[in-house]
Amino acid sequence: MDQKNIIILAAGQGTRMKSKRYKVLHEILGRSMVDHVLTQVEKLDPQNIVTVVGHGADEVKKALGDRTQYVLQAEQLGTGHAVMQAAELLKDKTGSTIVANGDTPLLTAETFEKLFDSHQQLHAKATVLTAKAPNPSGYGRVIRNEDNEVIKIVEQKDASEAEKRIDEINTGVYCFDNQALFDALSQVTNDNAQNEYYITDVIEILKSQDEVISAYQMPDFDESMGVNDRLALSQATKVMRNRVNKKHLLNGVTIIDPENTYIDVDVEIGSDTVIEPGVYLQGQTKIGESCMITTGSKVVDSQIDANVTIHSSTIENSVMESHTDAGPYAHLRPQSHIKKYAHIGNFVEIKKAVIGEHTKVGHLTYVGDATLEDHINIGCGVTFVNYDGVQKFHTTVGSHSFIGSSSNIIAPVNIADHAFVAAGSTITKDVPKHAMGIARQKQTNKEDFWKRLPLAQNPDWN
Repeated sequence: MDQKNIIILAAGQGTRMKSKRYKVLHEILGRSMVDHVLTQVEKLDPQNIVTVVGHGADEVKKALGDRTQYVLQAEQLGTGHAVMQAAELLKDKTGSTIVANGDTPLLTAETFEKLFDSHQQLHAKATVLTAKAPNPSGYGRVIRNEDNEVIKIVEQKDASEAEKRIDEINTGVYCFDNQALFDALSQVTNDNAQNEYYITDVIEILKSQDEVISAYQMPDFDESMGVNDRLALSQATKVMRNRVNKKHLLNGVTIIDPENTYIDVDVEIGSDTVIEPGVYLQGQTKIGESCMITTGSKVVDSQIDANVTIHSSTIENSVMESHTDAGPYAHLRPQSHIKKYAHIGNFVEIKKAVIGEHTKVGHLTYVGDATLEDHINIGCGVTFVNYDGVQKFHTTVGSHSFIGSSSNIIAPVNIADHAFVAAGSTITKDVPKHAMGIARQKQTNKEDFWKRLPLAQNPDWN
């Protein structure tokens, strides 16, 4: 089998993005653009992947890790110059080499595989990935002869009127015979207006040597989209969103309004789950079967088991076991774990806490740094006070306990199982089993207090 090599060009700064972030690190649905490209080419199981870095080299390396080898293009002197930097790692390799751009996040493994196959079947020294463009203006045109062979690639500024009418465009992705690529690169010069070394010159050099130059025309023009500014980034995001949502729809997920539902590429969703408009599912989130996620919900890097309902709430780095619910307007902050049949009600915030099975935290409550066991009822307006200004402290509440409304639980305390906290209490000591903790001042009624008020003299108020 022909050896497969990949070169990803990711050295450009991307000034048109007008951003402090390097272009290829801008994200689309939870993954940087260059990561999208790398993820797809990895599916081809290539023997070598080399990423050419330049601006933001350390950040790109940090983002991609050891999934690829790296070479540095210290000066950006054109696409040909960028590929030349990989010579040290690849020039002695055999097989075929794809050159792809790190700012083309929509290309799929299937397209790369078909490019490889076409290249091999035609015994070509170079194969250009092309597409039919609805509006080819600005793209390099692919010029073929009467035998459908590629003669040359003509840039827009150099094209004749007849050539400008051609709608087959160069996507900037190529497959080369590896040896022929680096032999031709040694002949490329920068004798042009930009004083740069162009990868397209390799095509002309190989053609002048009577080598076979072919083209594989991909069926979906959208895949070829390169991202150079924020407008293109938004357009690519829309294409990717439609692709991701279509996958989930075909897998049995109900997405009521796909145009207004935002699901990252790595999210997993079980069948018969219903997702309303305006929902964001991000990161490595996994959602089970038969869940309901309503408008305005955001779930990030969380595990949601089957038969869970999330009402207009935010879930971050947390776990909701089966048959639980949250919201409306609940917030599960990182390291929250909601066990089976637990209920998290409206305007409840949970942070780094375990909520046991069948426990109910109904409304207007903060639970931080706590373990609540099973079958507990937490009344309205309870606050687990976990921070003294310097350290965080933990509270444990045993099973079958009852915490009355408007109580403050001052950590660290342990409330035993089958214990009670009277409404309005501020608890600073442990409460033993079967006991009721009361920590509030006794009520005093001031008789005839009304008579002290100016309104007492107003007949309309008496």
